[in-house]
Amino acid sequence: MTMEMKDSGSVVLTAYHPHSPARIPGMEQSFVQDVPSSHSPSSRKSLPRCRRINRMLSNESTPPPAFSRSNSQASMDSTSMEDFWCEVESIKESSEDGPEEATLLEFKPADEGELEAEWLQDVGLSTLISGAEEEDGQALLSTLTRTQAAAVQKRYNTYTQTLRKKNKHTVRDVRDIFGTNDSSKFIVRKSRFGLTEVGDLSPEDMKKIRYLSLIELTAFYDALGVELKRNRTERVRGRENGLFGVPLTVLLENDQKKVPGVKVPLIFQKLLLKLEETGLETEGILRVPGSASRVKNLHQELEAKFYEDTFDWDQVRNNDAAGLLKMFIRELPSPLFTVEYLPAFITLVEKISKIKLQLQALHLLIMLLPEANRDTAKAFLQFLKKVVANEGKNKMNLWNVSMIVAPNLFIYKGKRANQQEMQAAATTAHIVRLLIRYQDILWTVPSFLISQVRKMNEAAINNSKRQLMFDKGVRKLLRRKTMERERPERPEGAVTFPPYLQSDIPEGVIRVYAPLHSKVSMAIQLNSQTKAKDILARFHCENSRGSSQNMRGQIQSLHEVGGNIGQHCLDPDAYMLDVYRANPQAEWVIKPKAS
Repeated sequence: MTMEMKDSGSVVLTAYHPHSPARIPGMEQSFVQDVPSSHSPSSRKSLPRCRRINRMLSNESTPPPAFSRSNSQASMDSTSMEDFWCEVESIKESSEDGPEEATLLEFKPADEGELEAEWLQDVGLSTLISGAEEEDGQALLSTLTRTQAAAVQKRYNTYTQTLRKKNKHTVRDVRDIFGTNDSSKFIVRKSRFGLTEVGDLSPEDMKKIRYLSLIELTAFYDALGVELKRNRTERVRGRENGLFGVPLTVLLENDQKKVPGVKVPLIFQKLLLKLEETGLETEGILRVPGSASRVKNLHQELEAKFYEDTFDWDQVRNNDAAGLLKMFIRELPSPLFTVEYLPAFITLVEKISKIKLQLQALHLLIMLLPEANRDTAKAFLQFLKKVVANEGKNKMNLWNVSMIVAPNLFIYKGKRANQQEMQAAATTAHIVRLLIRYQDILWTVPSFLISQVRKMNEAAINNSKRQLMFDKGVRKLLRRKTMERERPERPEGAVTFPPYLQSDIPEGVIRVYAPLHSKVSMAIQLNSQTKAKDILARFHCENSRGSSQNMRGQIQSLHEVGGNIGQHCLDPDAYMLDVYRANPQAEWVIKPKAS
């Protein structure tokens, strides 16, 4: 995939951080990856600890470069700045609790070592703190690149040093966590696996993507010489029912009782739909405020009537609907882009000057968002893109929209437009501008992270097999006895094979299942040019006359299921022989794509 970027004149897709901090490449179509060498636990323990730690530390000895501060905000005009501060004043005035309550989120400084402990938990390595030997943590560690491992090592060292100072419980030595063999490198060209969006992977695999994204982002910031800051805030307990001021997860749990599987809150969807149907061409939409009294009354009426389907949407004016939309975002108990990583969003603009690198960091931050936040943000940004597309009629260009939306999405502190606040306005607006303009890139899961997830799953499977070796004989005997007792009678001469072996299917041939089609399965010979869409077309042709009623109106997609992936909805342009070779134990199923 390529995408033109007028800001930098380059092509962008998220790639690895550099191996040598002295060179920071853009997001090119090919990238260099470090691959950790395999090593046995016995070889690790045979080396003295001092030798192991010295060898490991020598891998990352080059100091990171310094970068100048971003000047991207210098292009903003005075009108856009005025829009920003007018929006801030509007937020203050619309708050029933007064300006102080409306604009502050209380942060508590973390004790030394606490942020590192939270970081290790967030990347799925809590076992390094507890000392427990768990498969997931070991599988994750076994797939890290050298620079990713260095990022983990740095945080773990800080954590352990803090605990030693506080004379707390014994901690594991970092030398017992990582191997000491030097890593090799290999080049990965432009992927033939197609593109994978955030909703195309199973929840379990997306959880691993989040672990890896945080490690990768930390390593990326380390290579740039930038501190990855994060906030620590007390958990805000919102309302447990209603529409506004309810945590996204709670709101979705309530909505899913009404509409199973819904991913974006129903009230948010309805407000977006109202504006898309009637408000996209309204001059000054989002900027021109609605009537404060009308918005307040509509708010109360929605709370009482929305779930009863008795609310009259025809009475809602476009500017009032825009006010309700912004109110919904502001009143979330936690920000849409999470309290923890708001500083990281700010840092990517203030400390990273090149837009290619800003986008790379932003891409990984989007991967870090919880599912509910990510899906809601995606719906909101898609709407904002439509607003900008109608600039000719609504007079709202990209900067206008960014300036209006920024104070609603990001935490604002202070009461007057001093120099620091002017800088904050420029920074947050630039982030929103990047989010709107390059959203098509940001919702794509980097292919190198998917490759690491495959390795994690394979490592977890291998670890499980090793743990079961001690009683393999007993299990085999029990299995044989069970099969003999439960085996049905077969016709003389009949031969069966275990399904997972698929020994009746030749190399390069896959059996595709389509439960909703009249022809439910088909063996297909793959070649180097076979794409997922070719298989879909073949099934459509074979079943054009007898398709099930359940299929009509649904987008059918080919899914890779099992093996070294949980579930993966394949891009129609994915080359199937490549996918098959990456996961020969998978099953292939045609079914509707999750909305």
